[in-house]
Amino acid sequence: MIADIHITEKSFGAKSLMKNIKFSIDDGEKVGVVGRNGVGKSTLFGILSKTDEDFTGDVIYKRGITVASTAQEHHGQGGKRVISYILEGLPEYSELKHILDTYPETMGDDMRKINEYTDALARFDDKGFYQIEEKIERELANFQLEGKAQRTLGSLSGGQKRLIEIVKIMHSDAHLALIDEPTNHMDYVAKQQFVDWMKGAREAMLVITHDRDVLEQVDRIIELKDGECVSYKGNYDAYLKQNATKTASGMNDFEQIEKRITNLKQKVIDYQRLKEKSRNPSTIQKFKRLENESRGELAELQTKEKPSFWIDKSSVEQLDYKAAGRYDKFKSKNIRMSIKNEESRSKHVLVKATDVALGYGDTVLFEGVNIDLREGEALELRGRNGAGKTTLIRALLGVDDSIVRYSGELMLDKQARIGIYEQEINEKYLEDTLEVAIEKLYLDKDLPISDTKVRQLLSDYLFTEADRAIPLARLSGGQKARFQLIAMLANDPQLLVLDEPTNHLDLPSLEEIEMAPTKYTGALVYVSHDDYLRRESGGGMVQVGAE
Repeated sequence: MIADIHITEKSFGAKSLMKNIKFSIDDGEKVGVVGRNGVGKSTLFGILSKTDEDFTGDVIYKRGITVASTAQEHHGQGGKRVISYILEGLPEYSELKHILDTYPETMGDDMRKINEYTDALARFDDKGFYQIEEKIERELANFQLEGKAQRTLGSLSGGQKRLIEIVKIMHSDAHLALIDEPTNHMDYVAKQQFVDWMKGAREAMLVITHDRDVLEQVDRIIELKDGECVSYKGNYDAYLKQNATKTASGMNDFEQIEKRITNLKQKVIDYQRLKEKSRNPSTIQKFKRLENESRGELAELQTKEKPSFWIDKSSVEQLDYKAAGRYDKFKSKNIRMSIKNEESRSKHVLVKATDVALGYGDTVLFEGVNIDLREGEALELRGRNGAGKTTLIRALLGVDDSIVRYSGELMLDKQARIGIYEQEINEKYLEDTLEVAIEKLYLDKDLPISDTKVRQLLSDYLFTEADRAIPLARLSGGQKARFQLIAMLANDPQLLVLDEPTNHLDLPSLEEIEMAPTKYTGALVYVSHDDYLRRESGGGMVQVGAE
């Protein structure tokens, strides 16, 4: 065991986020961390990386181990070169490099410094630091960041900074790596490289992710839920089976508690009446004692909050009718996507591309793309980051005049209602509160909107009453993703265009996204490197750019 974690209390103001988080990590163990948006996954990483010490409990690491973690923010480091940032994030590198650079000029005949310098030379070599810059530059190239080593952090996009964090972790040679949502913004090639590294790496890892392809490779999954955590041995498939069994048992226990509460309420009334009717003092005392005992047990049971219950759709289909009935009654609320299913819609062509080549200026990004997409059909745009997938979408929608069409024909039905899911929220909404942003996006589309409609949307997409007053810029990644879903479906679209819709969503929300195409009779164009979504959506595939 290299780490033992026990968090007894972590709160934000009056809100208790964690109350009994307890688990350990073994040497070399790969552990996935899952949980609904907002349960405290990133907060947990802040505690483990020692950047957040405002909690009650203990985080104990085995003596001598090194811990490396991905950073979410890079405030004040925008002017730092990428290579310098990565090197500084490697355990021991800065300390050893300082000794090697400064001791030759200062150690003289000081035997202590001479020994420290000799040890540092050996350690620097053992860690492979003499070749580290060359290795890092090769890894950056593997993640399509060639030539970025000498660039500043401030010149990179958010997605590129996330990849920089992964490269830093991959070269940290730490005993424990804390990795937050590693595959967001990765294309399918980069993701496979990360997964291959993860499987072969010697270090233990704690990985926050809802990428099922990554979770398939872990040794254990820890789920944060209801302020506590549950550990499931095995990978994602094993987790689904164990979760279904545990949830079915939990629902049965909670149903028994509800029945007991109902019985106790009746007993309190019965004992109170019997007490009032009695004339014998000892009998009165007996019923008073029974009434108080029942009230005490009732008060204790009523303090128990309803647990969160979620079972994946495949496991739900295998439940017996009693358990299925309980699940329908007790299941946790999930996002409710308002997709109309109109069987009367015709199968006319919505998107047509014939031998299309697109690019910018004199640079051709891709050529030879052919599409024939009709209502009821799905099409995946597949290609590496930078190959031109988003360029093709923007050319199709006519939102970028700088795109050059070098050859071919590209057609979008001008009468079609289009819903677009984008990775980045339009900047004009970011400073608005959630409530105002929803109103604005409806008005921008010339759609009717009312307070009742806003409240319904907030409820459907799991926003609380308090969330409506929060500016979009301050929402979590998962909350921003749900706002994008609201924007996409506002006009009852006939064509859905989804650009990496699974980033930041939790497992139940991912499942709702995957089920949506099966209920939708319009056309679907999507970009995703999530193999589960690809299998559920089906349809055709167009390769954009070279493989």
